[in-house]
Amino acid sequence: MPLRVAVCISGRGSNLTALLDALDTGAPARVVLVLSDRPDAGGLALARGRGVATHVLADYASAAEWLGVLESASAGLIVLAGFLRLVPAPVVARYRNRIINVHPALLPAFGGPGMYGMRVHRAVLASGARESGATVHLVDEVYDRGPILAQARVPVEADDSPERLAARVLEAEHRLLPAVVLAAADAGHPVPLPSALELSR
Repeated sequence: MPLRVAVCISGRGSNLTALLDALDTGAPARVVLVLSDRPDAGGLALARGRGVATHVLADYASAAEWLGVLESASAGLIVLAGFLRLVPAPVVARYRNRIINVHPALLPAFGGPGMYGMRVHRAVLASGARESGATVHLVDEVYDRGPILAQARVPVEADDSPERLAARVLEAEHRLLPAVVLAAADAGHPVPLPSALELSR
């Protein structure tokens, strides 16, 4: 039976698209639910168009709401893909080691509260770092702190803008996140990938 995946989003859902494309017919995992804290998140319409059930959280801090929806969907893996809220601690406890997040930097650098979207890429450029990338990690009760499962590295170019760097990192996310989900489906639980993926442009 395929691993049943719930994806949590706050925006347009580009990583959701990458997952849906990777988890096509015959894949060992499939997206069965898309959750959002925002009723206007573009990824909700995308999910509905692909025949995936959706749920807008009335109260994103309500563990009872989360757990009711996830259990109704029989979710075996929760994927935070551009979800900007902290998952309630009772949900983390119930799904310990079964929640993963994709972050647009090489953690532990450039993570933590308030570090999302363009804020991350501006901070990377301001630091003078010569590389950035994407990280997939297990989720615990603190933003961006859980054990790292996989990273994909991309170069920072001398003339980069935050927008150009963001586009390059997003491409890395689109490759990395499905790879981690497929590995989790094969193993029955999230597992580290063997080594960092080196991605050029």
